[in-house]
Amino acid sequence: MRIELKPRLRMAANLVPAGARLADVGTDHAYLPAALLLEEKIPFAIAADLRQGPLDRARATVREYGLTGKVAFRLCDGLTGISPDEMDAVVIAGMGGETIAAILETTPWVRERGVPLILQPMSSMPELRGWLSANGYYIAEERLAREGDTLYTAFLVHAGEMSPLTPAELWAGKNSCDPLRKTWLDQWIAKTGWALEGISKARGERTVARRQALKEVHSGLIDMKKEWETWQK
Repeated sequence: MRIELKPRLRMAANLVPAGARLADVGTDHAYLPAALLLEEKIPFAIAADLRQGPLDRARATVREYGLTGKVAFRLCDGLTGISPDEMDAVVIAGMGGETIAAILETTPWVRERGVPLILQPMSSMPELRGWLSANGYYIAEERLAREGDTLYTAFLVHAGEMSPLTPAELWAGKNSCDPLRKTWLDQWIAKTGWALEGISKARGERTVARRQALKEVHSGLIDMKKEWETWQK
């Protein structure tokens, strides 16, 4: 028996360390931990969610796939209902970057114990990368996946010092040889270009500062795309 994860969740699942007891925060249907248990990549999981409805769906998934006893369920905010000695790795997927940062802010023991994190932000990626850098974490690896017309990213994060990120790297991550990298950069170049057009005629000190910051990001993204294209030659 096997669960075919969609590309976004499969990308995150592939970053989970083999043999780890996994805490899946915001588990919803618990497809990710259930898939990894069926594949025998992990021995045990904690499925955590803030709401009862998703947790009930998680329980249904676990029963359906015969995984009762291999998954514990926690109705809690983030990691607040999970003890440090219960797990070896954490997945936080499908949330905004600022929400992910807020969850980690309340649980400094994650960093202190060196727990590996698999983070899959849906928004606020510059804010999340900046928060990680400022709070004692580094991104060991970033991956990309396409689901329909949408690209997603996932980070493998460890405790430790991160090399400084440029403004453009805060938005798009560091360059890699990922075949989706060009499309990812094109997406951010377009978004920052549209944002610049939108504020081109606005006035005010804050607007001027925002416009200058966006110009720096936009220019940096274009340079990153040129660098990536050079690698492909």
